Amino acid sequence: MAEYHRIEYNWVKGVESLEEYQPGGYHPVIVGDVLQDRYHIVDKLGFGGYSTVWLARDTRLQRYVAVKINTANSPRREAKILKALSAPLSRSSPIHTGRSLISVFLDEFKVRGPNGEHTCYTMAPAQCNLREISFSRLFPLEVGRALSYGLAQAVAYTHSQGYVHGDIHLSNILIKLPSSFDDLSIKQLYEKYGEPEAIPVTRCDGEALPPNAPTKAFLPLFLGKYAEEFSLSDAHVLLSDFGEAFCPATETRLGRDCHTPPAFRAPEAKFESQNLLGYPSDIWGLATAIWEIIGMKAIFSTDFVHEDEVVSQHVDVLGPMPSEWWQNWEGRSRFFDEYGFPTESHRENRWPTLEESFEVGVQKWRRRAGKGIEENEKAAFLDLMRQMLSFRPEERPTAEALLTSVWMVKWALPDFRRSLKYPL
Repeated sequence: MAEYHRIEYNWVKGVESLEEYQPGGYHPVIVGDVLQDRYHIVDKLGFGGYSTVWLARDTRLQRYVAVKINTANSPRREAKILKALSAPLSRSSPIHTGRSLISVFLDEFKVRGPNGEHTCYTMAPAQCNLREISFSRLFPLEVGRALSYGLAQAVAYTHSQGYVHGDIHLSNILIKLPSSFDDLSIKQLYEKYGEPEAIPVTRCDGEALPPNAPTKAFLPLFLGKYAEEFSLSDAHVLLSDFGEAFCPATETRLGRDCHTPPAFRAPEAKFESQNLLGYPSDIWGLATAIWEIIGMKAIFSTDFVHEDEVVSQHVDVLGPMPSEWWQNWEGRSRFFDEYGFPTESHRENRWPTLEESFEVGVQKWRRRAGKGIEENEKAAFLDLMRQMLSFRPEERPTAEALLTSVWMVKWALPDFRRSLKYPL
């Protein structure tokens, strides 16, 4: 087994880490493979630290599915949670609007390969994630509002079922595909979206590939369109990737165990690392996601920076943190003096306040696109952001409560309802 750890592969941009094709890691897959005598692999949709995701044709039901193939050593929790969230309702159970905005679990199976046994499951495929389609692009305002309300509904439904998502950011928020997508044959799919992009996998030492690695690396297929091209008919959101989800009633998740990227991570994960995480941590992540959906620039840095730098941005944008956190913040002296004033070096790189961030990251770009956000909507939006980004988790609104906020009810909900008039 040690030999596999020493194998290095020539880097391929835009694909998973090829060194993780080793015992316990990814399962080698190439386009054309058939899993379970049923799922014909058509192209790659994406990858993460614990899985690769493939577009496949279900030859039994004549439809497309997304097949998620987990690493052999991955935590085996997501399928269980997705099954619980999409379980059939009893006749007396009320139907939550957010239920239809969660990735639906379809099938589960296992495959055995050179790297071990891998749990796999299928879901309805989606166009793409919001990170891909909104990068350096701006959604039309009515679309941004509809997406924001739909995402909040999805989080509210998740919480109503007793689960914390645990990893809310744009990469885990998808856009649904139209039902007509299933009507495409594989040939028609390739004619419309292009053939799979494959790059040969080679070792750095020039030796032959072991059976642990695939012969080709596939670049993810882009099925969507860019943000500025969206209309309300496209604003059908899906909350996905429940690999970090947990049930607070039955499972302990400490702040130190939080794996959400720093730009979207609630501050209690750092300053109350020995305490339990809960639903409020999702509200913080939801706020950062909504900010990005409505604007062009994230409210906190999405660059790879030290977590203390992100904390300094929290203070810059939101104001003083709780005094006990401030006193226990070991990295504070890099950014602020004992009185809370920024150090000389930090003064030059200081993050703008919430209102200034709105002007720089949202309003300026909206005006360039044609029309800025009006003052009464701006006030309601910033009020909601202040509540959701409260430092103390207990002061943040619940997901259900934020759906009744002024901005959600007066501006986001009407556009969300309009989007529902366009069936998939």
